[in-house]
Amino acid sequence: MTKKRKQPVRGLEGVVAAETFLSHVDGANGKLYYRGYDIDQLAGRACYEEIVYLLWFGELPDAEQLDSFRAELVAEMRLPEQVSELLRLSPPNANPMVVLRTAVSALGMFDPDGGKNTEQANLRKAKRILAQVATIVTSLYRMRSGQSTVSADKDMGFAENFLYMLSGKTPRKIEREVFDTTLLLHADHGLAASTFAARTTVSTLAGMHSAISSALASLKGPLHGGANRKVMEMLEEIGDADRVAPYIEGMLGTGQRIMGFGHRMYKTEDPRSRHLRKFSNKLCSRAGCDQLYEISQKIEALVLERKGINPNVDFYSATVQSALGIPKEYYTCIFAVARTAGWIAHVMEQFHDNRLIRPSSTYMGGFDRKFVPLAKRSAPAGAS
Repeated sequence: MTKKRKQPVRGLEGVVAAETFLSHVDGANGKLYYRGYDIDQLAGRACYEEIVYLLWFGELPDAEQLDSFRAELVAEMRLPEQVSELLRLSPPNANPMVVLRTAVSALGMFDPDGGKNTEQANLRKAKRILAQVATIVTSLYRMRSGQSTVSADKDMGFAENFLYMLSGKTPRKIEREVFDTTLLLHADHGLAASTFAARTTVSTLAGMHSAISSALASLKGPLHGGANRKVMEMLEEIGDADRVAPYIEGMLGTGQRIMGFGHRMYKTEDPRSRHLRKFSNKLCSRAGCDQLYEISQKIEALVLERKGINPNVDFYSATVQSALGIPKEYYTCIFAVARTAGWIAHVMEQFHDNRLIRPSSTYMGGFDRKFVPLAKRSAPAGAS
């Protein structure tokens, strides 16, 4: 009797690969939890630094702890000169995510705790990496647009400093609040592909910079973090609300994937999209780009009617970032800035109870093939 071969799980869907205290995606009910807190309880009420503190230390900070933690992060928003030079030397057409990944890898060579994996060394590295990822993105943008880089202001928080270092202007209150909550909504999301990549890398004890570099490489893909840029490209191509129906019907008719819709984890609405939809409406109106929001609304209604699929976090994050003046080439970098907090939390959790991540595979090849010496081999069929 032949033994039945166990079928592999495509994309590891439903496979439990880790235990975590950090975040939980309740796909059936459209809920996202950070350390037990419903995302709806946090969005608009807590700032990004509070969420970072929560993910890293398990509890929300008190006022004194928050002030101290924020000051430590802002103080680290600077780069070694060698890494700044690397940004200047990067090809102008290089994808910003590729430059960001390369720069984070380079940071590992200059970090004073680079070769240490103790709990305290990792915490120091964590603060530096989170702050420096933000600085890499803002510095690269300003260098490429022919402007001088802007240093962080110690009197501003993380989100406000990012917008200030990007534009050179103090952001308005609504811009600061919306961007802060946007970072909060992207901070962690279970065992997403980039998070799994980070945990797998650090399980070899490769170190935090290696793990974050792996996560960045994974996030770049259009099926993960790169989807928001694809959303904006679609909105720009449509251009007018009257063109939504024929454009989307055409895509659906040919079986094309509509970026920003559907999520493997959620069987109902992505809870993050509710907040981003509200921000998109408010910001697009203020920024004079109402048409983008109108097009988005019509796409959402049509896709929901025709396919029963809700938008995910990427769909409205595109118009939110556009209204904030962020070029679409940097949308995925914004995702990375926010998610670095979650990646670091997972890296530290992996270190706490580490075991090398080494799954098995189902071998599909043959056995006992006979070796033929080179002189007697003929060209394989179909070879040119």
